[in-house]
Amino acid sequence: MRLIFAGTPAFAAIALQALIKAGHDLVLVITQPDRPTGRGLKLVPSEVKKIAQNQEFILEQPLTLKTDAARALVAAAKADAMIVAAYGLLLPADILAIPRLGCLNIHASLLPRWRGAAPIQRAILAGDAQTGVTIMQMDAGLDTGDILLARATAIGAQETAGELHDRLAVLGAELIVAALDKLPPPVKQDAALATYAAKIAKSEACIDWREDAAHIALKVRAYNPFPGAVCALGDERIKIWRARVAAGGAGAPGVVCAGTPGTLVIACGTGALEVLELQRPGGRRLAAATFLAGHGIEPGARFGVAAP
Repeated sequence: MRLIFAGTPAFAAIALQALIKAGHDLVLVITQPDRPTGRGLKLVPSEVKKIAQNQEFILEQPLTLKTDAARALVAAAKADAMIVAAYGLLLPADILAIPRLGCLNIHASLLPRWRGAAPIQRAILAGDAQTGVTIMQMDAGLDTGDILLARATAIGAQETAGELHDRLAVLGAELIVAALDKLPPPVKQDAALATYAAKIAKSEACIDWREDAAHIALKVRAYNPFPGAVCALGDERIKIWRARVAAGGAGAPGVVCAGTPGTLVIACGTGALEVLELQRPGGRRLAAATFLAGHGIEPGARFGVAAP
C-alpha cells in the first residue's frame, strides 16, 4: 500500500519500522523540524527523521500543514492512506480528505477514554487497571474519529509512564500493520464515555505531602521519565523516580518516619510513601539506601513542596 507517514518521537519511529518491515511503500515521511536540545542547544533530528534518512525516503519537515504547499505535497504523493503517530501538529480537514483511505492515527489509549495529548500519564494518574492502543480514522475533532481496531493491555502495579509507553509503542506498531492488512469496518465512538488527557504541565509534578500516599505513588509513576515528581529537602529540589505505598509509618505530612535502616519512608496526608529511588540536582539517580548513606537523613527530617 502507498503510504504517507507523519510522526516524530520514538513511539512513531517504532510504527514506521513496522510498516517498512511489512512491505508497505512509504512514498513520503513527514516529521517536525529539528529541535534545539541540551545545554548547547544543538539541533537534533527526530527519531522518525533518523529512520527516514537511513531508508532514503522522501522526507519533509514543514512548520505547519495549514499551507497550500503542504496540501500540494500530500496530494502529489498519491497515497492510499496517511498514517499519523505522535506527529505533534494538527492536520487540517483538507489534508485529512486527500488520501484515498483517509488518515489513520495510532493513539495510545482505548478510545474514547483519554482523548488528547497525554493518555499514558493520565491513565496511570487515574489508577486505571488497563489501557491500550486504538487505530482511529481521523476526522476534524480531537481524537473523535471512528475506531478501526483496538487492543487492551493491563497496566502493571508499579509500571511507570516510560515503561508503559515502550510497550504501547510496540503494540501500536503491530496494530497499524494489522489494520492495514484487513481494513476492519469503522465503529463510532461513544462520546458520552470520553475523557480528556490534557498535556502534562511541570507544575503538576510537585508533590504535596498532604495528599494520600496512594495518589502520590501514582504521580511518581506517571511522571517518570517526564517531568519527574519533585519535592524539596531544605533548599534542594529532589526528584523521586520510584516509590510505593509503605506498609507502615505515621507522622505529619512530609516528615521522615522511623523505620528499617536503609529505607526512606515519608508520612503523607493519609498513609506513608516508601521512596525507592531519588535524585539530587546534578546527581545520579540513586537507590534510597545509597542516597541515605551519603546524606544522613534522620527520622523527623521534613520534605517540603518544591516551587513550581
